[in-house]
Order: sequence, then structure tokens, then C-alpha cells
Amino acid sequence: MRRSAVWVTMPLACALLASGCTSDTGKGGDELQIVANPVAAAAAVSPVPATPPAGTVVAASPVTAMATDAASRTLAVAVDQPASVLLYRLDDLTASPARVPVSGTVERLSFAGGQVLAAIPGKGVVDRIGPDGHASEVAVPGQPADAVGSDGDTLVAVRDRKAVDVVHGDTVTKTISGGLYSADQVVRSGTETLVLDRLRTAVFSLDVANGQVGSGLRAGDGATNAVADSFGRVLVTDTRGGALLAFSTSPLLLRQLYPVPGGIYGIAYDPSRALAWVTLTERNEVVGFDVRGGEPVEKYRFPTVRQPNSVTVDERTSRVLVGSATGEGIQVIQP
Repeated sequence: MRRSAVWVTMPLACALLASGCTSDTGKGGDELQIVANPVAAAAAVSPVPATPPAGTVVAASPVTAMATDAASRTLAVAVDQPASVLLYRLDDLTASPARVPVSGTVERLSFAGGQVLAAIPGKGVVDRIGPDGHASEVAVPGQPADAVGSDGDTLVAVRDRKAVDVVHGDTVTKTISGGLYSADQVVRSGTETLVLDRLRTAVFSLDVANGQVGSGLRAGDGATNAVADSFGRVLVTDTRGGALLAFSTSPLLLRQLYPVPGGIYGIAYDPSRALAWVTLTERNEVVGFDVRGGEPVEKYRFPTVRQPNSVTVDERTSRVLVGSATGEGIQVIQP
């Protein structure tokens, strides 16, 4: 696949898992598997920053995940040392946050119904944290790597069981599996649901109502993170391949590919400006791309704190918040 400096339209129907197409790179007839013993991609290690970070920096221990909620004006930050979720007021980030202890390292955070969902794979639980800081644990067998709200339920990606659990209240009511090597992230785009499989470096459609994993597509050479945009697409960072990918969801097709050198990893989306923000851990940078047109337009590029693995956006103000995985703080940038 040839990469160029612009978006490349990719109608890769032949990459559909259910298409019956064949590939010389597949192992055992599997068009999506590219090596015999796949290893999930990870963030590139950052060098010592050569440039001071843009904006302001709020002190924090190593950040493992971040999420914002525009309605409650809350920034949730998962940190280690000790393992906690910090709840900041977005309108006063200098104020001391509420600290909610958790049982282990949080891999992903999201908001659903005014609550924070914190996936803790090492402990087999998803924590629900209310705006008052009260936390309750939902036991999920295996390694829950991500949790998102969906029509009153919670969808939990369970990495080691290669499945997505549907949780109603505190009870797993349905388990959806088949064709996955690892379930690492669930992304909701309108009425469509996709699952990111880091080990297989692929995305799969998910039919929640019927409890089925649908068609799947290769997502570059080492997909790591994903986010929905405003145009019915899911944007994916291909860390190993150095690219930003865009998938339509109905039907599931790889529509666009854009090379992004520098260790692309974290991703967030600002719907008010249609900007996709990606972190480059090899360069300690965060870059904002306008994705409204036929090809992305780089609008912003800022130096960041070291090891910028996490990024999120305050939708009301378009501020970009970047978390350092090495304990150098939470960076606040107003583009």
C-alpha cells in the first residue's frame, strides 16, 4: 500500500472478513492476520523534551487515561502512584481535584449518564464514579479494557476473553464474541458500534441487538486508539504504520489513510471545530487536523509534556488537554 502526503481513498471491500477474498499475507487463510504471532502495538518511548510544553501544565503523577464531560464541566484523569481517578472542574483546573481511589491501573475512561466509567483490566472490574466522587465496582470476568454507555447499558471490551459484554445495572446480560483476537476498545458512532482489536490490528462492526460480531477490516500495521468523528466515521491511529485511518461504519470500509510520522498514538476529537487531535510520542507533540474536507489540513502543532499518551478535548472551549505518562503533568492548550 503506497503512502502519500494526502488522504488516499481506500475502498477496500476485499479486506472485509466476510468477503471471501484471499491474501498472500494472511496466515492460515486469515486475511486479517499479517504475522504468525501478533503483538499489539504500543506507544513509542518519548525522548527528553527539547522544547517547553505549550500552554500551562498542572502537576500530576503519571497519567494513564483522560476524558471530559461538557455537560458536567468535568475532566476525569486516571493516575498511578497511587491509583486514582482525579475529578477536575473544567472551568477551574487550578483548583484541587477530588481524588477517588481505585483498585488498580485504569486503562480507559469515558462518561455515561453523568458517571465516569473506569476500566481496570488488572482487577477485572469497571468502576462507576458519580459526580460526588462515590464509586461502585462492577465485576467483569477477565480483563475489561474499555467501557462505554449504550442505550442505558454499558458495553465492556474484555481483552483476554476476546469479547464484548453487555452490562445492565451490575449484571452481564450478554456476551458477544467471535473472530476477535483481543477486544481493546468499543467506539459508538451514531447508531453503529465498532470494536478495535489491537492484537489483530483490525476493527470489527458489532451488532449489539443480535449479539454478533460482524465484518472486520485491517487497520494498518498496528492500530492502538480510536474515536468517532462528526461524519459517521471512526478515526484510528496506526502507531506501527505511522498513519491516521478513517473508516466509514455503514458499510464498514477503510475510506482514508494519511501518513503521520512521529509515533502517532493518542487521539481525541473536537466536534465544534471538526478537529482530530493526535499525539506524537516520538516527538512530544500534539497535532490538530481539520478533517471536514476530502483530505486533512494541519491546523495546529504544539510541543507537549513528555510521553503524551493521553489526550482529550473540552468541547465547549476547544481546549486540548494532554496527559504525561511519565508524571510530568496535565497540559492545557487553548488553540
